[in-house]
Amino acid sequence: MKKALFIMLKEVRDFLQDKGDLSFSLVLPVLIFALMYGAFGGSLQFNGTAYIVNQDEGGKYSTLLIQRLDKYNGLTIQTLSASDADSRLSRSAIQMAVFIPQGFSDKLAANQPAQIVFKQRGNGGTEGQIVANLVRGVAEGFSQELQVQNRVKSDLSNSSIPPQQIEVTVQKFIAQEETSPVVTIKETTVGSSPDPVNQFLPGIMTMFVLFAVNLTAQSLVDERRKGTLERLIATRLKAGELFTGKFLAYMARGFIQTLILLLLAYAVFRLFTPVSFLEALVLALIFAAACSAIGIIIGAIARTQNQATWIAVFFTMLMVMLSGTFVAISKGTVLYTLSRISINTYANDAFRTIITRGGSLADARTDILVMVGVAIVGLVVSRFLFRTTQGGK
Repeated sequence: MKKALFIMLKEVRDFLQDKGDLSFSLVLPVLIFALMYGAFGGSLQFNGTAYIVNQDEGGKYSTLLIQRLDKYNGLTIQTLSASDADSRLSRSAIQMAVFIPQGFSDKLAANQPAQIVFKQRGNGGTEGQIVANLVRGVAEGFSQELQVQNRVKSDLSNSSIPPQQIEVTVQKFIAQEETSPVVTIKETTVGSSPDPVNQFLPGIMTMFVLFAVNLTAQSLVDERRKGTLERLIATRLKAGELFTGKFLAYMARGFIQTLILLLLAYAVFRLFTPVSFLEALVLALIFAAACSAIGIIIGAIARTQNQATWIAVFFTMLMVMLSGTFVAISKGTVLYTLSRISINTYANDAFRTIITRGGSLADARTDILVMVGVAIVGLVVSRFLFRTTQGGK
């Protein structure tokens, strides 16, 4: 066993000194996670700019329209002149501009129809369509308020209450409704959290551990082809000790890779308690053991490095796609049934139980038993197939 540990330590040391391996196994997963978090990890709130041409400067309702639009979180108001807006539209610098025509406020005050003009290129783009809907919402609010005022004035036309007082009173109640609405909206998330950390971290860890450990099958094929393994056996090193050392080395590589990602997640996102972090490390060790056995099997059946590479790539991509690593798979579907044959499915579920759901190892026992089973069966099969020469044992 001591000789096997020496082999493991040497392999791990070589791995940590190889910049190429380190870049692929450690830096690349971190970069991909950062890119995914940057792409999907921001706020789900809309952020955009409303380009407004106010030709009704100083008007009561045009000013109020801009003020209400400015209250939307994430919406920036930028006022332009008519010529500047037309110029930007013509050269596609902007996709849509809102024109408030002259006399807009006077028409509304006189209870006459008034228009807001949208000038856009094509469909105005996604941002332009959202801005247009926000402007329509504010405009409809004006219309409803004016209708209420006119209705109240009509009902009180025979009273001695001045119209200006009626308008002030109606506006007061409308303002109260805005601050304390009768009907409120409560949002409830059904299913898993859309947090990209919880969504992507387990999948990235399992994908790259499986990918990197399986690709180490290349080195096994190369060492066998060059006679390195055979020369090691000639030094009184038993085949079982050599196999154990290689298995432990590949497992250690996968575990180190997962450890780095877990430490980053703990430091940056504070996802774990000390107990849940240790539980995640246990899962990482079990999964790395299963992947190590699979990697040795690939290295044993492959005749060339290219074969080892493509078998590993095909196997890894198949496991990733079937497991729904980054996209949830609905129960009852054919893909859900097929996902049960992917080891990544059980590893991802186990990590999410610890990281996302706040569960324990006991809650992930089924997934753990499957991974342990794969590790044991893989270990037996890989030991049976393991050979030190091109032609045999």
